[in-house]
Amino acid sequence: MGLFGRKKEPGGPAEAIAGFWAWWADARPKVETLLDAGDREALAAEVGPAVAALSPELTWDITPGRAALHVLIVSSGGDPELRPLAHRWALAAPPTDALWEFLPSRPARADAAALTLEVAGREFALGELVLGLRVPNGATRIDIAAFHPLFPDLGDETRMEAVLLALDWLLGEDEVARWVGDITAATFQPIDAVAAVHLPAVVADLASEFEQEQWALLEGQTGDGARLIAAARHPLRPVDHPLLDQHIAITLPYAESDEDGLPDGGSAAALREFEERLAALLDRLGDAALLVVHVSAQGSRVLHVYADPAAEVPAQVDKLVSTWQEGRPDLAIAEDPGWIAISPFLS
Repeated sequence: MGLFGRKKEPGGPAEAIAGFWAWWADARPKVETLLDAGDREALAAEVGPAVAALSPELTWDITPGRAALHVLIVSSGGDPELRPLAHRWALAAPPTDALWEFLPSRPARADAAALTLEVAGREFALGELVLGLRVPNGATRIDIAAFHPLFPDLGDETRMEAVLLALDWLLGEDEVARWVGDITAATFQPIDAVAAVHLPAVVADLASEFEQEQWALLEGQTGDGARLIAAARHPLRPVDHPLLDQHIAITLPYAESDEDGLPDGGSAAALREFEERLAALLDRLGDAALLVVHVSAQGSRVLHVYADPAAEVPAQVDKLVSTWQEGRPDLAIAEDPGWIAISPFLS
């Protein structure tokens, strides 16, 4: 069996999050005073270091809210490695009150079409943004070519920054991560372009095709050229499960295989029974763990589970794994917030 990971190091994320909220309890009156005064420079000097203490790569903003007057957003900026930290920060936040709510990602703006931002010293009106939209056959994401009348006069990086912010306003940061594929900031208007404000409706139509749980069956080859079969949840995206950043790999050798090394006979039945028992265990854990992929090749099956470390899932899974009778099983645990271990199966 693999080791069950390490004890949390002093100064880790939990301590940093607790430190932030201790700072907030003292700093909130000053932050509110700076907001009332409209002093954005002083506000950045006050809030920025506190967010950077969580992680220098996190982004933050304070915007008008719906449930409260102000929203403090501390976001991963689309980086899947940082998303669990942002969500745990938000879960530890004080309750929303009349003045403040706290979000781990940028939400969509209902008034997006009327918004204007400054880009390279010029006004970027989102209402003038148009999009060329394409969903490749069988794809789960929309490829976007964005054009704005300002774009021919802007550099590549500036254009892309403007598009990414506009998409966050239109859809919300998490919906962009779920449903948007390749993004191009074009210097000419795409054929059949539509006003950007129609993007949420197009995304909602695509999302409706995946409301029910689906699995994709896949075939391929190992690095040695052996036949491989796999089953993966579809679509499969870490953004849907931001707290499941602990990777649990269960390797089960099987005794009976066909000429390609794939499970056969009694072993195929035993693997099905094991997976049913594993599914029942994970169901009892609710949202704390999820079986996402299993791969069979060369006489063994690897089942990939992602879990919330706080739920202490490995110890529970280990009891089930120890009942496997066909060869010696293995249980390996690793931190993997970006789901890198299963990146070929992400969709």
